[in-house]
Amino acid sequence: MGKLFDLDSPVMRFLNRVADLLILNFLMIACCLPIITIGAAHTAMHYVLLKMIRGEEGYLIRGFFKSFAANFKQATVLWLIMLVVLLVYVGDALIFHYSLLRFPKALMIAVVVIAILLIMAGVYVFPLQARFENSIKNTLKNAMILAFANLPKTVLMIVFYALPLVIGYFSAYSLIFVIMFGITVPAYGAAWLYSGIFKKFEPEEEEISDLDFSISIDKGNGEIDG
Repeated sequence: MGKLFDLDSPVMRFLNRVADLLILNFLMIACCLPIITIGAAHTAMHYVLLKMIRGEEGYLIRGFFKSFAANFKQATVLWLIMLVVLLVYVGDALIFHYSLLRFPKALMIAVVVIAILLIMAGVYVFPLQARFENSIKNTLKNAMILAFANLPKTVLMIVFYALPLVIGYFSAYSLIFVIMFGITVPAYGAAWLYSGIFKKFEPEEEEISDLDFSISIDKGNGEIDG
């Protein structure tokens, strides 16, 4: 019985991971409340989650705010770009729904398809920002390329992120779970998927420090510049 509660036992490792995800979830909620900081908060979360997945985690809170500060400027710009796009699509949806005009079905389908493509790329933006140093343009471009190059994993990542919304919609009793783990658990699942993808662009032998590796993926010639 004593071994069950040893610090290195599977049970204790599981409980420690649950506690880490709970703490990280509350950090996310607190840091997302100002709205403008959502991008930096998501980047910091993915920085911590990737370290968890790879067994490299240290001090969770310190690591979170280290990444938050280091990526604040660029992550905020990325978030504002995504926010503008989101607002445009919300506006389009309201116009389509409430307008008395009849819009061509082809236009409505095109808008939906573009929205899906943007969502696919969006799941990679902040993980890329957390792991690699790159320009805003290249981060967005690489996110789109990775989304298509790893389509099954991309779809599964979107499913992970959508689950808390679906669960919360159909069951009010599950809201407490969504509040406690609704951000970090789906992102943790996504990190399991994109960790392997990112390894393809990381040096195999030479040791690198966090936040200092740059990639540029050129879809045309298939070359990767580190």
